Amino acid sequence: MDIRLGDILTMKKGHPCGSKDWEVLRVGMDFRLKCMGCGHTIMIPRSKAEKNIRHVVHADGTEGEK
Repeated sequence: MDIRLGDILTMKKGHPCGSKDWEVLRVGMDFRLKCMGCGHTIMIPRSKAEKNIRHVVHADGTEGEK
């Protein structure tokens, strides 16, 4: 899966604040994601994140595939 810094990920489950959109701050074996609703940051294993991604919007405005 092609995930890059600055991408916006829409996940299957929402954050407790109600937002389902996350910004990618770090890419590697783990992703660091920032909630677009409240600004909370989390570290999540790549395998778990890729399983829960519903939609990707790349930083350059193009749509990614899932």
